[in-house]
Amino acid sequence: MSRESRVAICELQDDYALEPTMLSTISKLLSLIRFSHTIFALPFALLAAMMAWRLQRLHGYVLERLAAGESETGAVAGSFIYAQTQALAQAYGGDYQALPTGFEIRWQELLGILLAMVTARSAAMAFNRYADREFDAANPRTASRHLPAGILSIRQVTLFAIGCGCAFVASTLLFLPNRLPLFLSIPVLIFLCGYSYAKRLTSLAHVWLGAALALAPIAAWIAIRGEYALRHPIDLLPALVLAGAVLAWVTGFDIIYACQDYEFDCKAKLKSIPARLGIAGALRLAAACHAVTVGLLALLPIVFPPFGLFFWIAVAGVAALLVYEHALVRPDDLERVNTAFFHVNAVISLVLFAVGTLDLLCGGG
Repeated sequence: MSRESRVAICELQDDYALEPTMLSTISKLLSLIRFSHTIFALPFALLAAMMAWRLQRLHGYVLERLAAGESETGAVAGSFIYAQTQALAQAYGGDYQALPTGFEIRWQELLGILLAMVTARSAAMAFNRYADREFDAANPRTASRHLPAGILSIRQVTLFAIGCGCAFVASTLLFLPNRLPLFLSIPVLIFLCGYSYAKRLTSLAHVWLGAALALAPIAAWIAIRGEYALRHPIDLLPALVLAGAVLAWVTGFDIIYACQDYEFDCKAKLKSIPARLGIAGALRLAAACHAVTVGLLALLPIVFPPFGLFFWIAVAGVAALLVYEHALVRPDDLERVNTAFFHVNAVISLVLFAVGTLDLLCGGG
């Protein structure tokens, strides 16, 4: 066998060896950031997008009626879009079903939302693992995570976080000519990464995490209706109500999750609600947060009339699931925290998105 043939065979073997190594690294990175947990915030960003697209459909219909010179809508020409929607319904005898149903998905905006959500969360999670690596190494529950266990190197995690951060900023270009997502991308990224140090500073770190996830529906709304919202800030109201529900929901379940680290947080002098109030007090506060969540979800159809019966049923279902979540954990029994944390909350986010979207497609009201 010639020297050239042997070199070619070695290069081929190197290529085959490289592929599983790359796949293994990608798999480890996805595990590092718990990619499956994207399911918490992403459905709310998508639900806000569906709401915004539905509003665009109704807004376009109002403008078409005005252009046609129909007197029923002339009196509300300059008013807020919800007033326009209600006025149209009244013109049809209060029958919302007479209004156009459904909405048009704008695929470029949808792609932008998906990319922005995945890359922003990945950057923030990777940064969190980097920032918390020493605490994770000292905590028996987290000592097996990728950095303290040596599964991934600091360099790999750092490059991954930087790459995802750059990809997040780049993804906002898909929303042009709406420049607001691009202008806001760096402040949003700083806020998301800032959570990693919140536990060193305040017991309200859980609220910071809730606010970070609550940015999802607000950001999606701004990406679709940014310029209109700039002219009419009240246009943000539905997104803010939904974001408030997300904030209270995430704060509540993160408090429950943090109860597992009560002893370590006290020992390491880290700030958390369980360390400050005790496990029993923390669980009571989490329950109060989830009561606020249900209240804000019930408020949403009031500030966003296109939602109808299906969404009210979904709110009732969420309330039942949250009651079940709190039944799973007790101050003296935290063994089912992971079930309460992931499985129940994953169902909550998916149910709200699926039912809310169905309601908007069917016309709501």
